[in-house]
Amino acid sequence: MKILGVKILMVSNAAGGLNRSLKCGDFVILKDHIYFPGLGLNNILVGPNQEEFGPRFPALSDAYNTELRKLALDVAKQNSFEDLVHEGVYVMNGGPCYETPAECKMLLQLGCDVVGMSTIPEVIIARHCGIKVFAVSLVTNISVLEVDTQVIANHEEVLETSAKRAELMQLWFEKIIAKLPTN
Repeated sequence: MKILGVKILMVSNAAGGLNRSLKCGDFVILKDHIYFPGLGLNNILVGPNQEEFGPRFPALSDAYNTELRKLALDVAKQNSFEDLVHEGVYVMNGGPCYETPAECKMLLQLGCDVVGMSTIPEVIIARHCGIKVFAVSLVTNISVLEVDTQVIANHEEVLETSAKRAELMQLWFEKIIAKLPTN
């Protein structure tokens, strides 16, 4: 990305809603994350560092650019869908399984709002290279917190919700991009 001259990376993902104020179809702008695979010594940056791309130990306290988050919120408000947009903390699990109810309860206690199986490696690589990042999760299912329930996470629900919001997300990204500086 850096070699191609990319200055801003905009990424999206499908995620399970942990925070009970979220509904299927809501958008969550990422303001921080927990990268469980990275905590288990499976970080995307393990191995020889290429100094031309970035430092050996990049800081991630500013992983998600404040100005891009504000711009995205402003665009949502200007286009009258701000009620669907939230900010929150994303947690990446290793997948490909959906989380157990006990795992979801633990993630809630850690302050996580949404959970998914992607995105963070790309964010880390982009920040390592000095690329600004905007990331958003589409809540495609509500995470299950109770055992012995008929409610289960399923991929069909994820695909259905994604299809319903695809046009709005595309419009949102187009309008954000249109407001970015051209330099």
